[in-house]
Amino acid sequence: MRYPPLAWITAVTLAAAAAPALAGADADDALRALVVEALEKNPEIRAARAEAEAARQRVSPAGALDDPMLEAGLVNVPTDTWRLNREDMTMRMLGLSQRLPFPGKRALRRELAEREAENAEHAWRETANRVAREVKMAYLDLALARESARLVRENIAVLEQFLRFVESRYAVGQGTQADVFKAQTQLARMREELLRMEREQPVMEAELARLLGRDSAAPIAAPLPAPRDAKLDLAALREAALARRPQLLALRNTVDRSAAAIELARKDYSPDFELRLQYGRRENMPDGAKRPDTMSFIVALNLPIWGGEKIDPRIAEARAMRDQAASLYRAQQNEVFARLRQQVEIAEQSRRSVALYDDAILPQARLAVESALAAYRVGRVDFLTLLDSQMNLFNFGIGRAAAVVTLAKALAEIELLTGAPQG
Repeated sequence: MRYPPLAWITAVTLAAAAAPALAGADADDALRALVVEALEKNPEIRAARAEAEAARQRVSPAGALDDPMLEAGLVNVPTDTWRLNREDMTMRMLGLSQRLPFPGKRALRRELAEREAENAEHAWRETANRVAREVKMAYLDLALARESARLVRENIAVLEQFLRFVESRYAVGQGTQADVFKAQTQLARMREELLRMEREQPVMEAELARLLGRDSAAPIAAPLPAPRDAKLDLAALREAALARRPQLLALRNTVDRSAAAIELARKDYSPDFELRLQYGRRENMPDGAKRPDTMSFIVALNLPIWGGEKIDPRIAEARAMRDQAASLYRAQQNEVFARLRQQVEIAEQSRRSVALYDDAILPQARLAVESALAAYRVGRVDFLTLLDSQMNLFNFGIGRAAAVVTLAKALAEIELLTGAPQG
């Protein structure tokens, strides 16, 4: 009986562990397009953007004057006759009043509103960056699942050839039935693994579609990206995080807002003013003599005599909020720095792993499979050795894909931590 050509089996075997993802640039473009789509359509980002716009619209009213008050009425009407011409002080009155806060209060109120608007914008950008990170993570999980399934399918094709090969050897008395059982068992395990992966992929696609704001269940292309060779400088990344991370900028802005709130609370010790202008029109006397109209101008102010009960607690509250914001800023800064260090280490280790797979592990594993195939053909090694060599090559291919994804996830996390612009 003729055996399957050794060269053909070798070619199929090596193809099963070939470097994944032929088009890393296509994967990068696909991922970038998905991030842009999420930034435009994700409902959470839209809600944060709307909140930022609403906060921006509150700035102008915060520093505006109160509406003036227009008054109209009858003044000093005698209740015995209810006539308007009997008493000299009876008149029709028209008045206009305007409340004026103490100088500096309007500017401080506007500054507080501007700080809140800036925080809302920082929250919007932090939400956008977080969703972009989640899109990348979901995409990479799906890409790894797809790549792993591709490697499993190709490994199944190789194992099917192995099974036919050992069956042909067993038929002519040159192999053992145990070799056939081993090949069948490993092939069944691979097929079960493929079923598990195919069950997981729709779940991953649904999560990615949710982040993209899609209603349809259309399949999403997710090729595995090529490993990036970016140099990571931890000191530079820390500086970038302090300068760009929206979360840190919002906390630092909150500290400044608290300082303005303290100053505004202190301003309440100063009185506000109210200007009133009134015009009174009097009726002629009963004998026809003319009564002159009257004009009044009044300046009123409040007396902040209860400052110990009302203003002092507000100042203490503002100081406590400032201290809280400062402590939260320091805590968040420390957390960002710690996570940056962790992710930089993960990225560097993953990059070295990918290089090791490409330069040493996978080439050596391919040579091991070739050698085992040749040796098994002439009976120098048993089938288990050949099978172990092939499965090692398959597992190394899976390991390389996982290392590429781990590297990409670490870089995505670093982008979030440093506030790198998305899209």
